[in-house]
Amino acid sequence: MKAPASCYTTALKTLRQLHIYFWRSIIGMNQAATIDNLKILYKSDNYIVVNKHYDIKINSNDDEDRVTVAKQLGKMYPDLVDTSIEHQFRFVHRLDYSTSGAVAVALNRKAAGNAMSKFKKHLVTKEYVALVRGHIKDDHMTITKAICPETKEGFTHMMRIADEDEVKKGGCKVQTAKTELLVLQRGLYGGDPVTKIKLVPFTGRRHQLRVHCNSIGHTILGDYTYSNRMDFKPYRMMLHSHKLVIPLDNENIDIDASDPFVKEVDKKWLPQVQPLF
Repeated sequence: MKAPASCYTTALKTLRQLHIYFWRSIIGMNQAATIDNLKILYKSDNYIVVNKHYDIKINSNDDEDRVTVAKQLGKMYPDLVDTSIEHQFRFVHRLDYSTSGAVAVALNRKAAGNAMSKFKKHLVTKEYVALVRGHIKDDHMTITKAICPETKEGFTHMMRIADEDEVKKGGCKVQTAKTELLVLQRGLYGGDPVTKIKLVPFTGRRHQLRVHCNSIGHTILGDYTYSNRMDFKPYRMMLHSHKLVIPLDNENIDIDASDPFVKEVDKKWLPQVQPLF
């Protein structure tokens, strides 16, 4: 008697997870987030900005997720927990599970509304640093490819570039997207060519930076999802929210979250002294 397809899928997923764990945690530098290792970048009566660890959710409804940013905040500041709202804290924006860096949290309803209005009016500045596969030839580019959800079975957690017909017809929930890319350094990571870049999103679409980098043939290093499940050896996905500026009415948040993609932190990253082009 053959095993049901669902059992096969579950077994395959477990094997993949073990494979990734071996390369990233046993051989690599991956260190799981703990309930206590939350770094605070800014704190006032109205806001907190944290430096989110990679491979951790902002919040979760799954009881098995014992460590989330919300739970870290609750442990550090139990007096700031708001039991009247889901997840107990007001995150005014989000980062992907695999992305690290600056995340802002509002400490009351009025502060949340103030911050979110700045996001809606596109007054917030967000800058990311990333390592991507290959050497990008152009030092600067602007990517304006529209994005939509992937509809293929087994890939619905992903986004993709919308084709021309979808853009014209506005199908599949097409969203305009714009990203500015600036090359910072070119070099090698573990012997492979990579480029260190700054990414500035002018829109805030789901997986925007990851999809845009992948669309130009330079997938973010360690991005398991958008590398067709091939890039699992780096200890993490190399995408970091480096700078966050929110021009608020009564205070100004201007935060830098230290760059983790430097050779002092990761010896596998070897930037080239001389430009390659």
